Amino acid sequence: MTFGDPGAVHGALEGSSSDASNLARRPVFALVTSGVWVAGGLVSPSILVFLLVLSLLERRVGGWRTAAVFTLGHVLATLLTELPVAASVASGYLPASSLDRLDYGISYGLLASLAALTGLLARWARWSVLGGVGVMLTLDVIELADPLTNWGHVLAVLIGLACWSPLRSRVAPHREANRYPMRSQ
Repeated sequence: MTFGDPGAVHGALEGSSSDASNLARRPVFALVTSGVWVAGGLVSPSILVFLLVLSLLERRVGGWRTAAVFTLGHVLATLLTELPVAASVASGYLPASSLDRLDYGISYGLLASLAALTGLLARWARWSVLGGVGVMLTLDVIELADPLTNWGHVLAVLIGLACWSPLRSRVAPHREANRYPMRSQ
């Protein structure tokens, strides 16, 4: 994204966007390819957060469960935001151009993973992280610069929170033992 030809990058984004139009034509391709783009490219701070959050989650619950949380957050938040757009266009509430609004990036999967990870943290860390994310999302929703994405972010966090119980029951025993080190008597 950073170093490519702007026309080629835009064409690639259009082709891999999970907008309502692409979801209707080729849903699996759109959902898979839209979730690998990083807004701002490889120099984005999102890459560092992505690596940190997914590494920590993977360390606690394993690679498959981490991939499942990321995928669930990306796919469900995308569908929960894009399907109402398609319904609104079909009912005449939104113009047809709304079907082709670019929708791509790792943010839904990343936020779902972060929210899921907080369920495995100590109470003070959990509420500190969720409080910070909550403030950020609230400000984004109030600003309404990109309402569809902003509400998708909120939905992604809720999806991650819904993963708390299943993940807590799946924490590997040796990882759980490391979570609460024994205190000296």
